[in-house]
Amino acid sequence: MMFITRFSDHSLRMQIALVFGALVVGLSVLLSLGFGELLKHRIQRDAGNSLQVVAENAGKLLALGLMQRSLEAEVMASAEVVWSKGLDSAEAQHMLARSQAMQPTNVWIGVADAQGVVRNATNGLLVGQSVAQRPWFQHGLQGVHVGDVHAAQLLESLLPPTATGEPHRFVDFAAPIRIGPTTVGVFAIHGSWQWTREVLESLTPASSDESALELFIFDRQGTLIFAPGGRTEVMRAAGQRLPEGIQINNNRDGGGSTQTTVARWQDGKRYLTAATQLQPRNAASDLGWRIVARQPVELAFAEADDTVQLALAIGLVAALFASALAWLAARRLSVDLYALADAASAVEAGRPGSDIPAMQSSREVQQLSQSLGRMTHHLVAAREAMEEKVRLRTLELEAANRALDLQARTDALTGLLNRRGFETQMAFAVALARRSSRPLSLITVDVDHFKRVNDTYGHEAGDEVLRRLARTLESRLRGSDVVARLGGEEFVALLPDTDLNGAQSIAQALVTAMAEQQDPVVGTITVSAGVATMRGAEDNGAAMLRRGDAALYEAKGQGRNRVCVEA
Repeated sequence: MMFITRFSDHSLRMQIALVFGALVVGLSVLLSLGFGELLKHRIQRDAGNSLQVVAENAGKLLALGLMQRSLEAEVMASAEVVWSKGLDSAEAQHMLARSQAMQPTNVWIGVADAQGVVRNATNGLLVGQSVAQRPWFQHGLQGVHVGDVHAAQLLESLLPPTATGEPHRFVDFAAPIRIGPTTVGVFAIHGSWQWTREVLESLTPASSDESALELFIFDRQGTLIFAPGGRTEVMRAAGQRLPEGIQINNNRDGGGSTQTTVARWQDGKRYLTAATQLQPRNAASDLGWRIVARQPVELAFAEADDTVQLALAIGLVAALFASALAWLAARRLSVDLYALADAASAVEAGRPGSDIPAMQSSREVQQLSQSLGRMTHHLVAAREAMEEKVRLRTLELEAANRALDLQARTDALTGLLNRRGFETQMAFAVALARRSSRPLSLITVDVDHFKRVNDTYGHEAGDEVLRRLARTLESRLRGSDVVARLGGEEFVALLPDTDLNGAQSIAQALVTAMAEQQDPVVGTITVSAGVATMRGAEDNGAAMLRRGDAALYEAKGQGRNRVCVEA
């Protein structure tokens, strides 16, 4: 009350100047802080999206590398024609050397007999020594094995030092060598852990030095197994583990939302952190790795902090300017105040404002503060209602877009990919086959006499025939194969890592499987199939599909219920 009395002792001109100056300063502070927090949330979301994309891309490449090397070990171990000449034969030695030349990060490739004695190896390393107690050998006797990253044991003293000066660490890939039903040994690859650094550096943005963006890998137990800049051992010695409280994006659960967290790491600093779990391409390479991307908070939120400081500075300047204007405006005394109150009441209908405290210094100022207060409450309520409406409409639009995207890529009758979805998958598979120089084949399948089925038994029976064929394709093919319905009764299956002979065998099995089934309405259903394979780096998906169709028509022309391969 004493403050109000002393304030009232000032002239009206001074009162208005002080009120407007304090009001603008307060509004500037509140708005700066509010918009600063809003901007921080937005920056965290945008930066989190970028971090999550980098982490997920790294996980995809790592998972692909693990799968390719496990498949390489499996394929090499299955070369029975080579191993039948002896595990230590010249042909076997040549095959090992050739494999290492194609993939230099495979530091050691070797073969141990069933008793665990190394019989053959690149550069002759460890030949004659026993590896019977090594986990890769014990697991490799049973089936395809991918071991988690570990320090070198027998090879540490035999290999040159790494580029970073860290100890050698390997990821093991092993598979049993069988001649007929007998397991005669184990084929093994020790892949250098340096390939991980190359993969992650290839994905780090060019601006990462300025933004201090870094990528890490933790194992299933949360132990650090990779840090950039050769700091793995240093950070592990400091006790760095997977930070607590971070949200790990696990695509296996179907979650598509980005989860980022501001977490405190072992060095005591706070980082904007995004994490994703490695999605294995096959069961053997399911190592449970977590790929984590981080960025220092002071860099991630630098833009927001600068904006807040700028807004505060502008607010102070605006406060001084408003005080000067109020000082001049007060010369009109109460007439001008009543006019200002009337104008503020009119603005109440829609102009932006803020909460104004009730003042008691004079009747004019009291009326002005009450009018501005009502206007502020109205605008805040209207803004909140509008923001809620926009949020709901945004959610509805996102849901509709997801549904439209799924509908655009999926065949409604069979649930398989349609032509659009298949072309996307084929482009990816062709690019992958070119880069890795691995085979890629496809099978085109068509129902024999399908028009006769529709004309005789009706379209519902024809639809059931198509669904039966779709189920047969899905059940007979691998999880890595891509199955689609191109239109009508024509289907296609894309087979990665499968040559022409393998694709022909699969196609024959599909044709036989369909002929052995009995539809309760139509009876026996037969199909014809055409097989084509990728002919080199210059080949493309459209050309493969044309050759597959030509082979399919050849099968039709030869009497149907059969398989033909491309000419």
